[in-house]
Amino acid sequence: MKKTSCWLALLAVLGLPTAQAANQEIRALFQPDPAQPWKNVFINKTPNSGYCATFPSECVDNNMFSIQVPIRFSSISPLFAGNGVWVIAPTDWRRLTVTNHETQEVSTVEVRITGLGSRFVLSRPVTELAGDPDVLEAHRKLWTSSSWVYAPPPCLYSGVGAYSPTTYRFFWKTPQQGNCIKVAARDVGHLYFESLDIAYELRTPNPLAMSSGLYTGSLTYSVGRGGADFNMGPFMDADDNSLTLDFVLDVQHTLKVDMPPGGERVSLQPEGGWQRWLSTRQVPNRIFRDQTFHISASSRFKMFLECERGTLSACYLFNRDSTSAAKLDIKVSLPNGLTDTAGRPVNHQLLLPGESSAVVFQPGIYVDRQQGTLHFDVASTAIEPLLTANKGNNYSSTVVVIFDSEI
Repeated sequence: MKKTSCWLALLAVLGLPTAQAANQEIRALFQPDPAQPWKNVFINKTPNSGYCATFPSECVDNNMFSIQVPIRFSSISPLFAGNGVWVIAPTDWRRLTVTNHETQEVSTVEVRITGLGSRFVLSRPVTELAGDPDVLEAHRKLWTSSSWVYAPPPCLYSGVGAYSPTTYRFFWKTPQQGNCIKVAARDVGHLYFESLDIAYELRTPNPLAMSSGLYTGSLTYSVGRGGADFNMGPFMDADDNSLTLDFVLDVQHTLKVDMPPGGERVSLQPEGGWQRWLSTRQVPNRIFRDQTFHISASSRFKMFLECERGTLSACYLFNRDSTSAAKLDIKVSLPNGLTDTAGRPVNHQLLLPGESSAVVFQPGIYVDRQQGTLHFDVASTAIEPLLTANKGNNYSSTVVVIFDSEI
């Protein structure tokens, strides 16, 4: 008997229901759109389920999305006339941090709940409970403020209602925090809400200030009775005690640079060519070349040089027949929409060798195949020695100009 008693006690403990936690992934994507370069926003990629999937026109105009989560609320005792069912949702903006686990960069996402709905299921047909053979009229009589399509304040009517003798589907908009209470006009008995339709709105960070990659983070809401974020009042309890929204923000930037055919070979000359020097031996003010390119950019990027021969602070042209050298200045001008980190236009910005000397640029809008210019100049102090040293006339070097999106 003692063993049997202990065994039965163990079964009783193991048989107790335990609260669970529900998770739902929310995905959003940023890809630059050449047709709308000014549209620097994330696009929600979470498939709509529940309310917005069934009634999309109700959500599109309000920039609202919905998910249906498998959280069930059940009455803990029969509901009698005068008992209330409270619909409470966390309508305030909540903040969470999302992290790019490759770069460890962080950004902030904000979310708020803008609507809540479900389908409740009665234990007996509403016609019996309300004493009216007409199903719609019976649903109206079961509650003091008509049927569930009409939301009590501060919730708002959404125009959605669908019913049967034992069920009623509803959805209420939640513009502000508060208890939206439906009071039973008659004894209702037991009922349960089979799932939750949750509409939400997002505030996402500026993707142009973020590096490419996946940013993830989570926000957890409490569910149940006793002041929980999602709450159906003191007579209803949930089979989950929390709902966690797992956010995944996918940033897919563009950084592309196109040179015109032959643009990789830069021939420096005085203005108007070499004829004047050959004829008069008058030293020109400049020996230069401006080389255009096209750039598409939606993210921050840095620029620096790699020199075939040079120093930590400059690249040089070398005479192949001697040891003579001439300092080469390389500058960049970028199209409108790209600035330095202080927000200033980029006009003849000097570039230096080495990643440690890189200059960072950032977009204000997505720049799609706009023209920029690389300016190559022999340093003014090197022009006369280069032309008068009489040590040959072929000065050359290989310089790599690097556009790097990894900041």
